[in-house]
Amino acid sequence: MKDLFEKLNERMGPLGMHADEAHGYFTFPKLEGPIAARMKFRGVEKLTWSLNNYLGLASHPEVMKADAEAAAEFGMAYPMGARMMSGNTNYHEQLEAELAAFIQKPKVILLNYGYQGVLSAIDALVDRHDVIVYDAESHACIIDGLRLHIGKRYVYTHNNMESLEKQLVRATKLAETTGGGVLVITEGVFGMSGSQGKLKEIVDLKTKYNFRLLVDDAHGFGTMGTTGAGTGEAQNCMEGIDIYFSTFAKSMAGIGAFIGSEPQVIKFLNYNMRSQIYAKSLPMPMVIGALKRLELIRTQPQLKDQLWKVVHALQNGLREAGFDIGITTTPVTPVLLNGSIPEATHLTHDLRENHHIFCSIVVYPVVPKGVIMLRLIPTAMHTLEDVKYTINAFKAVKNKLDSGDYRQEKIAAFA
Repeated sequence: MKDLFEKLNERMGPLGMHADEAHGYFTFPKLEGPIAARMKFRGVEKLTWSLNNYLGLASHPEVMKADAEAAAEFGMAYPMGARMMSGNTNYHEQLEAELAAFIQKPKVILLNYGYQGVLSAIDALVDRHDVIVYDAESHACIIDGLRLHIGKRYVYTHNNMESLEKQLVRATKLAETTGGGVLVITEGVFGMSGSQGKLKEIVDLKTKYNFRLLVDDAHGFGTMGTTGAGTGEAQNCMEGIDIYFSTFAKSMAGIGAFIGSEPQVIKFLNYNMRSQIYAKSLPMPMVIGALKRLELIRTQPQLKDQLWKVVHALQNGLREAGFDIGITTTPVTPVLLNGSIPEATHLTHDLRENHHIFCSIVVYPVVPKGVIMLRLIPTAMHTLEDVKYTINAFKAVKNKLDSGDYRQEKIAAFA
């Protein structure tokens, strides 16, 4: 028998095993100063491409004013208790009603957190008789929700409709024997690749198979569609999405999340989602702040227009410069390079210290071995000059990578 803590020390995991060398620089870095396209890292200003603040609302003066006034009036504690017991307010219900109208769903339930919300919704919606079919590249919050499911689940190859149909056949056959239903889960925008889920094609499969569709549209809400109502709007299939989820942590630049669906589904979730029943209500400043953010998304389309102006300039410029950015059709912009993890650390250090660019670095096990992904999140705060400067810097570091300049340097030199 082993002591539990001894076992943890021996098995730090694929990321934790590098904690001593990476902590504070490559992992758990500290960006300081007002949220903007330029922030300070270790006391030096960097051009920052790692914040999911798509529309620039985090530092919008009207948002900051609404946040401050709500905090001054209510503090961060009100309302106390879970919504079912003592934490409900007119503002919470107003936010739900306005969100429902915006995404064209009959009802919405407000959630405290995105990750926790998806996980808990899956847990509530299905039982041991039901079957889940999900996209292979689903976010970790979906995977953790699946782990709670005691029934059967089938995975289909990412965005492969032939694979999905194959799993739907299996799921249908099993559900017919168990007396359960089938839930298909995918994402509107996949946060690493930037690819869109094939929502329209999945909805079309409802003519052949009996299932309900849950879409996690965390990166799509506010950025996709004519009004910013999400990827379902962009693909003209919002009506076919049975359970629409998004978070406030991206375009809304806040904390919280929501699910939109039919009235009876929302009523069921209100009385059965354990993460909401047994958790304190979302604090009033976050609710009032979310109302202001939603108002700006509705009334200031120029924010989304500016975002897409930057997105097109960045992605077109990277492609023209010979970079592989995959198949993204959304603001998420991955830059795919070939190299080892040590080379990735040296390249990233070069970007941060010599070119003063801060972006996320993604390596194995998130991406395959030998792949370095530099993940850029363009925002309405960025300028075309920022784009031009970044592309030139990427050209410089790619030339060094291809020439082997990052192979021999020691990691310790960059700590």
